[in-house]
Amino acid sequence: MFSEQDLSQFQSKGISKEKIEEQISNFNNGFPKMKLKKPATIEDGITKIQDDELEIYEEVYETHSKNLSLLKFVPASGAASRMFKILYDFLNTYQDTEDEYLKFLSRKGPETMFNFFDRLEDFAFYGDLRNAMTEEGLDLEKMADKNKFKEILSMLLNSKGLNYGNLPKGLLKFHRYKHYSRTAFEEHLVETLNYAKDKVGNANIHLTVSEDHKELFNDRFTKTFDTFEEKYEGKLNVSYSVQKPSTDTIAVDINNEPFRNEDGSILFRPGGHGALIENLNELDADIIFVKNIDNVVPDRLKETTYKYKKVLAGVLLENQSIIFDYLKILETDKDISEETLNEMMVFLEEKLCTIAPASLKKDNPEKVKKYLFDKFNRPIRVCGMVKNEGEPGGGPFWARNIDGSVSLQIVEGSQIDKTDVRQKNILERATHFNPVDLVCGTKDFKGNKFDLYQFIDPQTGFISEKSNNGRNLKAMELPGLWNGAMSDWNTIFTEVPIITFNPVKTIFDLLRIEHRNL
Repeated sequence: MFSEQDLSQFQSKGISKEKIEEQISNFNNGFPKMKLKKPATIEDGITKIQDDELEIYEEVYETHSKNLSLLKFVPASGAASRMFKILYDFLNTYQDTEDEYLKFLSRKGPETMFNFFDRLEDFAFYGDLRNAMTEEGLDLEKMADKNKFKEILSMLLNSKGLNYGNLPKGLLKFHRYKHYSRTAFEEHLVETLNYAKDKVGNANIHLTVSEDHKELFNDRFTKTFDTFEEKYEGKLNVSYSVQKPSTDTIAVDINNEPFRNEDGSILFRPGGHGALIENLNELDADIIFVKNIDNVVPDRLKETTYKYKKVLAGVLLENQSIIFDYLKILETDKDISEETLNEMMVFLEEKLCTIAPASLKKDNPEKVKKYLFDKFNRPIRVCGMVKNEGEPGGGPFWARNIDGSVSLQIVEGSQIDKTDVRQKNILERATHFNPVDLVCGTKDFKGNKFDLYQFIDPQTGFISEKSNNGRNLKAMELPGLWNGAMSDWNTIFTEVPIITFNPVKTIFDLLRIEHRNL
């Protein structure tokens, strides 16, 4: 199946022939669907922290984090082009005629081009756009008055102007302040200084970026970091990594044969955000905060985010401390009482929401001890969950595992068999949504880093249909970073306020009141 040229291509990407064969086998056999038991709800699987407990968990974090290394991890390699789909469609199809203009005016709604141009001055990048046009001898206001819409969009999206269509989302200006505007990247810097600063003032943030954009991020950081460090009294340490070529996946045709480019080489595609488990695995910190690049708000709304990040970290530290104590007992105590083992089992089921197989209760104490040790001795994550208000994406569920246990999982719709009436019903009863608001502990009770590869469920990838130059193909994504890549982590779901979730998926999201600094 593979030529010498193919094998050389695999080697250059750092992918073994065996890994390619495994991927093709997945195309042939497909991935099994998740087996949902029930949705995780406030009554069953999601913790709702009461107001009088918030300060307690915040204090736990503030106290214990003084002796811990802290890090914020931000997946930021995504391009912004999808944000501007409506603008590109307009740019490519709008005919500058009176009839077209009248049709343009007749369209109503928050995501129409009329609304975009009518509220152009409300965007944080408006001043930059006006200046870019002035440098080209163009007057933005006059061109808007003359309905020169395509010219304005070209200056916004293309390299002759701001080049927003080709920049990473993190480098777009999201929020306007009195004397300046901030990019999404800069908002994350501010956040890091406010909830992930250690006792000597270091605020560490790691971003995954594309190789082409690393220098642009660094340039932006160089221009603004001293302002933030002075205002928030800390020292920012920024590091970057790129998604490795070895995490790309092979594309196949409709017959599951390798999809070849015109030059005969095999087409590979990025493996999705699940590939970033490799980047996360290389980081060394006691507490790692994970948040998407586009989920930021202006300063006036940040306090709730700061509080709940600390609260989630406090929940993690409290439960991690109990787990570590149990592990020390399980490792050293030869004669653990039945009462203590029962206490551990209750903690596993009630706090970590992992239901052991029924057969375990019939096993001897040594098998129970081994089971508990294996279940406790793994990475832990506390995941913020928001009430579902119709956002697309994954949600919190109780799911059945291969070993017969049941545990909490973040599950995407594509992982569920919607032809199964019972599974579809469970999906429709979900009350909460995953905003990607995680706090992670990736070290064991002896202070050693876990090998995060050991806790991936490889059977949670998925296959989608794509095209390349008009030819149909199948693509494969690796188990998602907060889905299958963290499948075997100890997981705690905690409700967080909806105001902590304000992603920017389209350019029109920046017009929402949450993204305006009123």
